[in-house]
Amino acid sequence: MRRIKNVHLHEDPGKYNCFGCAPHNQLGLQLEFWEDGEEVLSHWKPQAHMMGWHNVLHGGIQATLMDEVSGWLVYVKCGTAGVTAEMQVKYRKPLLLSNGMVTIRCRLLEKNRRFANIEAKVYSNGEVSSEGILKFYLIPEEIARKDYHYPGAEAFFDEE
Repeated sequence: MRRIKNVHLHEDPGKYNCFGCAPHNQLGLQLEFWEDGEEVLSHWKPQAHMMGWHNVLHGGIQATLMDEVSGWLVYVKCGTAGVTAEMQVKYRKPLLLSNGMVTIRCRLLEKNRRFANIEAKVYSNGEVSSEGILKFYLIPEEIARKDYHYPGAEAFFDEE
């Protein structure tokens, strides 16, 4: 398993304030990412202010977790930037805040020139709490580099 570098850390905080991954966004998720074989994953501790029902993480936050980790999978596994085109979520069991740390894992199911289909799952206490199939529109790499600050897949990892 290897850590994925947040290539946006040195961007202007006024322009980089992502709810999912900006470490300085105090209201955000502040996710960090790892590559584990064909998967991209993140570990995250739910906060009480993201509660839906008593002691249950809000379903919209669970969907956001899957969306964000999938976006980073697009960066490192598809070699470009992308935007979510579709997302289908199934909630399997309540994700209790009192269970502590959760793990979000995603993997690429298929990819063509324009789209990537990704499977994502949120685990709590080793069990799937929610899962989704996401379809990302893939931005052509030359446009992603020019207009979306995409530095190329190699920039996300330290040299081994």
